[in-house]
Amino acid sequence: MAVTSRPTGARRAGVAPGRRAGSHGDTTRLRVLWLLAIALLLAGSIWARLAYWQVAQHTSLSEMGAAYHLAELTLPAARGEVHDRDGNPLAIDTTVYDVTLDPRQVDPSARDRVAGALSSQLGVPARDVMGMLRSNRDFVPVSPRQPKEVADALRAMDLPGVGLDPQPQRVYQAGGTPDVSLASSLLGFVDYAGHGRYGVEQRYDAAMAGRSGSLLTYHDSLGREISLGSQRRQPAVDGTGLTLTIDSSVQYAAEQAIADGVRAAHAVSGSVVVLDSRTGGVAAWADYPAYDANRFTTAPAAQLKDPMLSDIYEPGSVMKVVTLAGAIDQGRITPATSFYDPGYIDVGGVRLHDWDLRNHGTVTMTNVLESSLNVGAVHAEQAEGQDALLHYLGAFGIGQPSGIDVSGESVARLRSSWRPSDLATASFGQGVAVNVVQMAAAINVIANQGRWVQPHVVASVGGTAVAAPAQRQVVSPQTAATVTQMMESVVQHPSGSLARVQGFEQDEAGKTGTAQMVENGGYSADHVWASFAGFLPASNPRFTMLVLVRQPNNGSSDHNEGYYVAGPIWKRVAEEIVQNWRITPGGAGSSN
Repeated sequence: MAVTSRPTGARRAGVAPGRRAGSHGDTTRLRVLWLLAIALLLAGSIWARLAYWQVAQHTSLSEMGAAYHLAELTLPAARGEVHDRDGNPLAIDTTVYDVTLDPRQVDPSARDRVAGALSSQLGVPARDVMGMLRSNRDFVPVSPRQPKEVADALRAMDLPGVGLDPQPQRVYQAGGTPDVSLASSLLGFVDYAGHGRYGVEQRYDAAMAGRSGSLLTYHDSLGREISLGSQRRQPAVDGTGLTLTIDSSVQYAAEQAIADGVRAAHAVSGSVVVLDSRTGGVAAWADYPAYDANRFTTAPAAQLKDPMLSDIYEPGSVMKVVTLAGAIDQGRITPATSFYDPGYIDVGGVRLHDWDLRNHGTVTMTNVLESSLNVGAVHAEQAEGQDALLHYLGAFGIGQPSGIDVSGESVARLRSSWRPSDLATASFGQGVAVNVVQMAAAINVIANQGRWVQPHVVASVGGTAVAAPAQRQVVSPQTAATVTQMMESVVQHPSGSLARVQGFEQDEAGKTGTAQMVENGGYSADHVWASFAGFLPASNPRFTMLVLVRQPNNGSSDHNEGYYVAGPIWKRVAEEIVQNWRITPGGAGSSN
C-alpha cells in the first residue's frame, strides 16, 4: 500500500508562518491607532486650552493687556467764576503747578545742576533735592502749587527728570484789610480737592464745579503716548458762573469800617450787612476778623465759619421796631400814645427795668423808641396781646430761616410756651435770638413799605437771572410809614446822633440796640452785643444796613452801647454808599 505523506516543513511553511504574519499586522495597526488617539488627545487638549484662553478668558486677557498700555486721564472741568454786580471778578480759577522729580531719569553727572536749579527757583535746600535724586524712586514730589512764572522758568531750563503737573487753583481778590480776601466769609473757598467749602462756594458747589471728562489713551513701555484711532474722549462740562448782588466798592468800605470799629472798641468781633431795600439783594457782607481765602489752610478754624449766619444773638432794643410796628398795625397804639414810666414794670412776678434805671414820667411811644425804653416796649406788647405779638414776630422773620442762598444759616426757633415775663422781655429783644441777616431783613420790612423780602446774594446763575425773591406783606404801608417817622426821630434824638449822615439829618431812619450776653445761664453785667440798624433815605429807602459789634470793651457801660459803638460804623459805611450810588435826600440815586 502506498502511503502519501506531506513534508513537515510544508505544513509549517503553509500554515504556521502564515499565522505569524497576520499577528504582526494587527499589532502594527493597533500601535498606529494608539498613536493616533494620543495625537488626537494632545491636539484636543491644545485646542481646548486655546479655546479657554481665546474665548472664555478673552475679556480678562484684554483687560490685562490694556492695563499695561491703556491709561485713563481725567480732563478737569473749569469751575464757574464769581463776579460782583458790575462784572468785577470775585473768585476765578488760575493754573498752578506741582513740581515733581523722577530721579531715575537724572544722570548722576546732572544732579548738581538739577538740585541747584530747583533750589534757586523753589527755595528748597539743595541738599534736600540731592537726597531726592539719590533715592532712585520713580516719583518724588518736590514743591506743590507753584505759580506759572516759576513753571515757565523751570521749563526753560530743560531739566531732566523734572515734571510740572498743572492744577487748578481758586483766586480771590484782596480785601479791605491786610491779609484778608474780599468777602471771604460770604464766598467761602475751594479746597485742594476742588470742593466748595462754606458760603456761596459750598451752596452752589454742584453748579460751579461742573463735571470732569476723561481720555483713554495708549502708551508704550516708556510711557510715551501712542496715537491710535481707538482713543475715547469724554469731554469735560465746565461749571456755571455766578453774578452776585455784591457791590465790591461798598464791600471794601464795609470791611475797613468794621475792622477799624472793632479794634477801636476793643471788641471780639463785628459784622455789617447791607441790603437793597427794595429787592433784598445783599450789597455788602463784611465780618471782622476775617481770613484770606487764598490761604485757607493757614486760617484759624474758628474764622472759617461765617458769624453773620452761623452765630445767633439777642438783638436788644432793635427789636422794639418790630414790637411797636405790630401794635400800631393792630391799632392798639399810636406814636402819640402816652403812659407813665417810673423806670420799671412788674410782669409775672419779675421786675423789669429801663436801661438807665430812671423815672421818665409821662412819655409817648415815639419817646419809647427815641430813648429805647424797655417799659414802653412792654406796654406795647401788653396792648398787642400774646397771639398778635407772636404772629408779628413770625411775619417779620424772627424764629425762622431767612432762606438766604448762603450755606451755614443757624436759626433759633421761637419757644412753644411763653410766660408773661418771657413775652415782656421778648418785646425789647431779650430772650429771643436771631442771626444778623434775619434782623436786617426784619428792619427792612419798614423800609420796604411793610413787605418782607427774602434776602439773597446771587443775582444770576450762568447768565440767567434767579427767580424773584419771595415777599409777603407784614404790616400795612401806612404802618411802615408811621414807624419810619418814629425811627427818624431816633436819629434826630441824641441816641442816634452818632449815626447821622451829613445832608440826611432829617431823612434817615435808625434804631440802636444793646443786649446783655448770656453767660453761665444768666445775663452778663459787663458783656453786650451792640448794634445799630436803619435805612436811608428815610423818605425813599435805597439801602438797609445793620451793624453788630460783639463784646465791646471801652472801659465803661455807656461807651459799650450800640449808639456809641455801632452808630459811627453805620455812618461811615452809609457815607460811602451815598457817594458811590449818588444818593440825594429823598432821591433814589442812580445805582443799585
